[in-house]
Amino acid sequence: MKEKTSTKIIIYFIILLLAIFWGFPVLWIFISSFKPSELLSLKGLSLSFTPTIENYLYIFSRQPFASYLRNSLFITLISVILALIIGIPAAYSMSRFNTGGPNYSFWILSSRFIPPAVIVLPFFIIFQGLDMFNTWWALIIVYILLNISYVIWLLRSFFDDVPKEIEEAAIVDGATYLQVLLKITIPISKPGIISVTILSSAFVWNEFLFATILTLDKAAKTLPVAANDFVTGYAINWGPLFASGVLIGAPIFFFTLFIQKHIVRGLTLGAIK
Repeated sequence: MKEKTSTKIIIYFIILLLAIFWGFPVLWIFISSFKPSELLSLKGLSLSFTPTIENYLYIFSRQPFASYLRNSLFITLISVILALIIGIPAAYSMSRFNTGGPNYSFWILSSRFIPPAVIVLPFFIIFQGLDMFNTWWALIIVYILLNISYVIWLLRSFFDDVPKEIEEAAIVDGATYLQVLLKITIPISKPGIISVTILSSAFVWNEFLFATILTLDKAAKTLPVAANDFVTGYAINWGPLFASGVLIGAPIFFFTLFIQKHIVRGLTLGAIK
């Protein structure tokens, strides 16, 4: 009994150290976002200061940060919803009917093999030709294409764990496959779908490469690109940069915290038994 207690204490201590190690940079950014500008240029982590919101006022007064926030919210919401609308039926058909066989499954997965830097230039040329450059829809289309294989493969594993007997009983009672999917499979797989939604949203929300290449001004610029504006060839405006980092990370953090129980259930639902 004492050995088990000692083992648990050691494990919890290691977890605590890892949490401090990974959480310290985030805490540093949060604290530094409230520091006066003159203290940010000093070496070391100074904790003796009077908190100020001047950095947050700066990013909203000097730049249309509210517009960038709106762009990020709209692009993330639409791209993730459309990826789920396409990915859920595709994952269900692959899980239940083995649609396309192994070759089709590999083709879906192969889209994740391509480095984003390789395809960003073709996308740039295509959207310029279609007069869609510097628009929301250019980024939405790109993020749907990048997310769709990820959504399909994760949801397929979740659907595989849903007992087929429940669906077969519903079909015997006269339900169609669409009704089975909407009224049985999706509700049972809700934790998994929420997990996929969170992970896909975090990718879109934080994506930088495509957002930088395909947007130029506030019409479609997202928050990560707006934060990069504080890094210039002459200096780094640390205060607004830290404040931008806090505002970028806060929505995903609180959203994940709010539904964390669904994420844990979702991650275990699709686990290999």
